[in-house]
Parts: sequence; C-alpha cells; structure tokens
Amino acid sequence: MAAMAAAVASSPSPSPSPASTRLLRGHHPLPSCSAPSLLRLTRSSRRLRMRVAAAEEADVLPGPGAEGEMVAAGRLEEQPEGPIGGSQVDIGGLAFQGDMGGGFAGGSGGTGAGGGDGNKMLDRGINTAIVLGASTYALTKLLTVDHDYWHGWTIFEILRYMPEHNWSAYEEALKTNPVLAKMMISGVVYSLGDWIAQCYEGKPIFEFDRARMFRSGLVGFTLHGSLSHYYYHFCEALFPFKDWWVVPAKVAFDQTAWSAIWNSIYFVVLGFLRLESPATISSELKSTFWPMLTAGWKLWPFAHLVTYGLVPVEQRLLWVDCVELIWVTILSTYSNEKSEARNSVDASTSNASNV
Repeated sequence: MAAMAAAVASSPSPSPSPASTRLLRGHHPLPSCSAPSLLRLTRSSRRLRMRVAAAEEADVLPGPGAEGEMVAAGRLEEQPEGPIGGSQVDIGGLAFQGDMGGGFAGGSGGTGAGGGDGNKMLDRGINTAIVLGASTYALTKLLTVDHDYWHGWTIFEILRYMPEHNWSAYEEALKTNPVLAKMMISGVVYSLGDWIAQCYEGKPIFEFDRARMFRSGLVGFTLHGSLSHYYYHFCEALFPFKDWWVVPAKVAFDQTAWSAIWNSIYFVVLGFLRLESPATISSELKSTFWPMLTAGWKLWPFAHLVTYGLVPVEQRLLWVDCVELIWVTILSTYSNEKSEARNSVDASTSNASNV
C-alpha cells in the first residue's frame, strides 16, 4: 500500500484543458459535493428553466397588428412618428397622445368667440340693469305716493291707501297735463309690449333687443298717447248721440278708419327709425296691412264695447293701454318679423361671401 501511494504522489499531473481554464478565469469553481447533491442541483436547475420558459410563454400576448403577431406584456407599443391629432408629450420615454387645447380653439376664431361671449354677457348685464332699475323706480313711486303723510302710519295703512291715492294722483295729472300723462302711459305700455313680443318670439328674458324696444316705446310716447287723446275727443264730437247704436258705430269706425291709420303710422315710423328705405317700407306695409287690420278684429271689437260703452272719455286711454299690452305684442311682431328676416338673410349672404 505504501508503495502504491508513493507511485500516485510521484506521477506527473495532467495539463489543464481549455474548458477548465475558461472556468477558472470567468467563473468560481463549484464547491465539492457528493453525488446525491449534484443530482438534486441538476434537477432544481431543470425545474427552474421550465418555470422560466412557462413564464415567458404566459407573458406573450397578441398585439393589435396582423394575426399571429405577438407583443410582450409590459412593453409599450412603439408610437408613430407623426402625431395623429392634437399634441404629443414625451415624458421619461413615455409618449402621451391627446388634445392639449382643452377644447379652446386657437387663432383668431377662439378670440372672436371669446369676444362674442363677452359682448353677450355685457348686453345681458345692461338689460338686467334696465329691467331692475325701471321696476324698482315704478314700485317706489307707487309705494311712496303718500310718503308726506307717513308719520305714524303702519305698513298695513300704507298698503291700504296706496291704490286709492295713486288713482287720485293719476286723475290730478290728467287735469294738470292730460296729454303728457297719456304720452307717458303709452310709452311705458309700448315698451313693455315689445319686450313681451320678443320673449314670445323665443328670446331669453334678459337678452332682448334694446334698440327695438326703445323704438317701440318712442313711437308710443310721441305718437300714440297724443294722437289717441285727440282721437277720442274727435270721436265723441263725431257721434254726439245717446242712442243704442252709437256704441256699435264707434266700434266700427275705430276698427276701420282709426285702426288703419294708426297701424300704418306705427309701421312706417318704425321703418324709418330702423333706417330702412321708403321703397322697402312701402312694400312691406302693403304685404302686412290687411293681416294687421284683420288680426285686430279678433281682439278690439270686444274691448271697445267697454271702451265706448262704460269708460269716460278721459279714462279711455288707460283702459285701452291695458289691452294694448296684448295688441302691441301682435303689432310689434308683424312690424319686426320681416325686417329681422331680411337682416338674417343679409348676414348669411355676407358670411357666405366672406368664406
């Protein structure tokens, strides 16, 4: 045995192979282990490779491309070079595609839209101030008719005597200056009537046309109040009788001669206030004269039975103006619908030519 051990120790060691040289240079040598340990290690590494392969197969998903094309999960698709629409932001290698405008149009179009909204809001604010200011002034005048005698009065007493004393103030104004009092009433009624007409046409309550309402109120103030004052006195002088047929005769005369004259005056004066040409005013008056006259026959004959049968001469215009709130709505609609339709056509033609 000693001789064999000495022979093994004195035998020369073989030169290392290239594979073992690479193992020594690039990797740490495996620790010495027994055969069962090497077998378990081989099986563990085989199971690890099978799990990795299964995970890779499960991690492969079909992509949006052609059939059979696969895209690994967790990887971002490659974005096209050119943006599809809107803007593209690249943050940390991630591309986000979207409209960065936030719904606001750029360029002059967006500026124009913003300016139009601003003008609309300004008009609405002015109209609201006009309505609230006029309403506040009217209510204040009605409620404070007895403010000189309020000392010691209760709220109940103020409200109790308010209608009676306002009526007394109106009668006093009719005695002092009847024409001016009737002009003011007609001006207010014709303004309110045109406002009601615009709301009936579909405009919001605070988006009415101020110029149109002012024109109607101006015609009511300057012409209707004064002309009606003299007309009712003329009608009494024309029919000075007390027979039963006088009231129907006055109604017939009112709904033929006077209605035709007044409707024509209202239509023509509004046309001139809108700066329309005489030819345009004449042609539109011819087309609307008969419809306006016959439309009045559906309302006024019944109202004028009260006007000429029950109401005194000096109070007639107040009663007529209360009914005028309905009639001016009809009259203003007839007078303005053709003009507004023509303006809409002109605006559409201008926009088309600009495009």
